Amino acid sequence: MMFLEHGISPEGKYVGTNPLQQERINVYFEESSSKQYVPRPDNFIEGNNSAGNNWAKGYYTEGAELIDEALEATRKEVEKCDLLSGFQFTHSLGGGTGSGLGSLFIQKVKEEYPDRMVSTFSIFPSPKVSDTVVEPYNAILSLHQLIDNSDLTFAFDNEALYDIAMNTLKIKDPVFSDLNKLVGRVMSGVTTSLRFPGQLNSDLRKLAVNMVPFPRLHFFISGFAPLYPETQSSFRSIKANEIISQMFGHSNMMVAADPRHGRYLTCSVNLRGDVSVQESEFFVRGYQNKNSDLFVDWIPNNTQIAICDIPPAGLSHSGTFIGNNTAIQGLLAHIQEKFFSLFRRRAFVHSYTEEGMDEMEFTEAESDVVDMINEYMQYQNATSEEDNDTTEIF
Repeated sequence: MMFLEHGISPEGKYVGTNPLQQERINVYFEESSSKQYVPRPDNFIEGNNSAGNNWAKGYYTEGAELIDEALEATRKEVEKCDLLSGFQFTHSLGGGTGSGLGSLFIQKVKEEYPDRMVSTFSIFPSPKVSDTVVEPYNAILSLHQLIDNSDLTFAFDNEALYDIAMNTLKIKDPVFSDLNKLVGRVMSGVTTSLRFPGQLNSDLRKLAVNMVPFPRLHFFISGFAPLYPETQSSFRSIKANEIISQMFGHSNMMVAADPRHGRYLTCSVNLRGDVSVQESEFFVRGYQNKNSDLFVDWIPNNTQIAICDIPPAGLSHSGTFIGNNTAIQGLLAHIQEKFFSLFRRRAFVHSYTEEGMDEMEFTEAESDVVDMINEYMQYQNATSEEDNDTTEIF
């Protein structure tokens, strides 16, 4: 997908026609001595062992054996940068490697580069796609780390992705590759402002400034449009107002959090292709005015709009939505409830303590996540009058 958007052939040669495709191409690609563009993150660090769906194995034992090698590869990539903005991680919270080793890697990178931004694309677990019983443990332990060590977390939920694949894309039996395509669409849209010039939120820090009013509340929901079955893709035409309506739609969210049950602290709309700036702003502002109860009234100008002329791969135009919405507390609470159900019986705890983990870490992680849920609830119910009395929190 990234290759196509930057006009790079499967052989790594630039075959594009728009100069904008090359202007910031080095964000994700580097040119080899043979004049081929190769992805910058291509560093494969591997081991012979498995984390076995155990966060503690990924964080303390099996995964920890790989961390020095991974950090050295990271250091070499950092040295190639003229100006390091930050780091992006993609990982799952349900297994052992993405959660445990992922948490350790993110923590070590943050310690090594404390003034750089850390952004994650994090896949939350769902029983519809996996039936690993200890997923709530792994997810809560990972969330505890993300609260402290990530600056921006784009949350995805296998359950929501599964529902979109079945109900919107009409895929009878979705597989992981179908879900990954949905995540890829959002990742492409989210990183548009980093990969092409002249965009709002042109680096990770600017994105954080616009999207994160409180440091701990940096977990985002996202949506993408247009989404429709492949059988309709050759003749389906969609207008700007339909794109905006669809990407704000609750059934289009890539995480199982209904924005109608919360309020937007901030949001960003990224439109791509041949779209009118004036028309786009008209429809976005119209949606916001019509649904004003879904937006907090104590953060002015909390909806940002960015437009990129270069369309995504395979589409003439599209929209990607990022929302910092308090409704994500519902997803967090759902995972926390499952965690509590296991932990009150101390089920499978021995599998974690055997790897060097202290039982108190479970309690601390759960307490941290519960505190964050309560913070989301606090700001969901806050009013502009209350905010006038508590401006010191900014």
